[in-house]
Amino acid sequence: MLFFVVFLLFSILVLRLGELQIVFGEDFQRELARTEDITISNPVPRGKMYDRYGKVIVDNTPLNAITYTKYQGVDQKKMLDTAAKLAKIINKDTSKVRERDKKDFWMMKHPKEAKAKITEKEWNQYKGKKLDDKQIYKLQLKRITDQDLDSLSADDLKTLAIFREFNSGYALTPQIVKNKDVTPEEYAAVSEDLENLPGIDTTTDWERNYVFGDTLKTILGDVSSSESGLPKDESEKYLAQGYSRNDRVGTSYLEKKYEDVLHGQKAKVKNVTNKSGKIISTEVVSEGDRGNDLVLTVDMDLQTQVEKIIEDEMWAAKRSGNTGLMDRAFVVLMDPHTGEILTMAGKKIARNPETGKLEMQDYALGTFTTSYNVGSAVKGATILTGYKTGAIKPGDKQLDEPLVIAHTPIKKSWKTFGWINDQRALQVSSNVYMWKTVIAMGGGHYAPNKALQLDPSTFDTLRKSFNQFGLGVRTGIDLPNETPGVVGPERKPGLLLDLAIGQYDMYTPLQLAQYVSTIANGGYRVQPHMVKEIREPEQDSNELGPVIEEIQPKVLNHLDMKDEWIKRVQEGFRMVFQVGDGTATGYFRSATYNPAGKTGTAQAFYYGTDRSRWGTPVMNLSLVSFAPYDNPEVAMAVVVPWAYQGNTGPAVNDLIGRRVLDAYFDLKKNRQVATDPAQTNNQTTQQTQEQQNNQTTQRTDESQVNETNQQTGETQTNQ
Repeated sequence: MLFFVVFLLFSILVLRLGELQIVFGEDFQRELARTEDITISNPVPRGKMYDRYGKVIVDNTPLNAITYTKYQGVDQKKMLDTAAKLAKIINKDTSKVRERDKKDFWMMKHPKEAKAKITEKEWNQYKGKKLDDKQIYKLQLKRITDQDLDSLSADDLKTLAIFREFNSGYALTPQIVKNKDVTPEEYAAVSEDLENLPGIDTTTDWERNYVFGDTLKTILGDVSSSESGLPKDESEKYLAQGYSRNDRVGTSYLEKKYEDVLHGQKAKVKNVTNKSGKIISTEVVSEGDRGNDLVLTVDMDLQTQVEKIIEDEMWAAKRSGNTGLMDRAFVVLMDPHTGEILTMAGKKIARNPETGKLEMQDYALGTFTTSYNVGSAVKGATILTGYKTGAIKPGDKQLDEPLVIAHTPIKKSWKTFGWINDQRALQVSSNVYMWKTVIAMGGGHYAPNKALQLDPSTFDTLRKSFNQFGLGVRTGIDLPNETPGVVGPERKPGLLLDLAIGQYDMYTPLQLAQYVSTIANGGYRVQPHMVKEIREPEQDSNELGPVIEEIQPKVLNHLDMKDEWIKRVQEGFRMVFQVGDGTATGYFRSATYNPAGKTGTAQAFYYGTDRSRWGTPVMNLSLVSFAPYDNPEVAMAVVVPWAYQGNTGPAVNDLIGRRVLDAYFDLKKNRQVATDPAQTNNQTTQQTQEQQNNQTTQRTDESQVNETNQQTGETQTNQ
């Protein structure tokens, strides 16, 4: 009985299997053939950028978007039918439709009329293989008239604009059809009619939002659009990394430098389609992740204040009669111990191409991509090189006197100082002291009315020493396109003297910041960097996520010099700002934050945007500083190229520098008050008012005389 039951069950099973394979087998085979699994990748928002205090700098603005995915086996006619249906639901800008697009579209809509454009003789030549398909098509295009194209209606053009987007994508890759100004009504209507729109989908897209407008925009960089996709010259590299051709990527500066951090992991969706391309079912394979976030070293509150200061002082200086060529200014603030860039500001006055009016534009990238003669700001490096080579010893005195060299104009400081030592030379910015130092360095001997003979290899000695401070070499900042500056090509003795006072080789504002940081921190050249941390994204908020990587300070080299030498130059810099007739005392002596630094003025030549005035003699202004002197926490470089023509002009470098350091320390005090309720605002307000009063006095009192004298002397030509 048991055997019979088992036999009966197996018999039923065999009969059922036979029915499935023989009777319904072909039906199931057709069902299997009619479906296809297609996995597509959808882009995700890029990572955000924050400032050092957690303020959002670069964000993503969500956009309603309509996409099209070209599935396998879909022909042009079906795509055109879908485009026509979609055109009835949404508006589409037709301004990018070209004449060639219209001709192709007209031929698709009017195949008989297009065929009639070819003569019987030409068709016979085609049959005889004397003309090919491409030649026939070219003849048809050529013979389409304006009247033919005028027959296309507004709806036709809208269909064409949509169809053009369909064809600009790649197979199995979602292509944005519309992601700007998609109305809620359009989004809802398309979503409700997806069954009749093969390949069409609705989704959420994004666009980059730079929260602070143009502030620091040239450093933050740009991202390609969904239309442009991957840059042509780098497409193979990105495709090998799993990108799609229409993916958006960073195309410049931070957006490009940190592309691998910011781009995120795409969401993957598996669509089951039939042979007509209609989606039968959809399955989410992976949700995808937004790109990781960057926390920058920049303080955006300080950055915006510094940019405002630059603008104010530049416009004020432009009201002077001899500042017509001044069109830019730069400020870099840096932590001298860690290399963190606190502010990287650059402004350029340029004419708006649309309005024709002059306006202030962001030019932060000029802080490390452009270089200038910076003048006496480099004299700290000259003195230290003199110590190292044995040309001078700490405390050595030299006679500051006019130098009368054969066949050369008289060379002198802005004022004759008599016997002075090294620190006094820095305090009053003596050119003669630097020249006599480098003459000794080059094995020369100065004698009135005699020719000067110097060892040409001294150029290499001085430049290699300057390189150790960061002058004349790339600083190593984590941004592309940094210039190492410009090295003068000739090696005449007079040019070596120019090199010693910053009037031959050219340096970037960022190099000046690294140079003064090296002196401020005791001789360590620290690599500057813009990124402080890389963090995981918090998907639903602007809060900072967990730290993935923290960028550590990197020392590039240490000066091969005695600590007491560096301290001696530091003291000379303090004297420049705080003691007696130091060249910057009129602007900084009243500062409560104990600053030190060096001013610079260089006679240079204009080579800006107005090519008709190239070669015009101009004065470049610079300023390097650190504070507090006894415990430096900030280093600053200010460069104002082509500040004025003639021997005197507005001291824009000092005016900017004082206001910038005031802003830094005021902001620091305000933050301390905000985090410590025990402190009161009275002291801060009183100190701020005192600084403003002192600054007002500076602009109108003895500092103007000091700066005028300094500029008159420092800019003596040394050719």
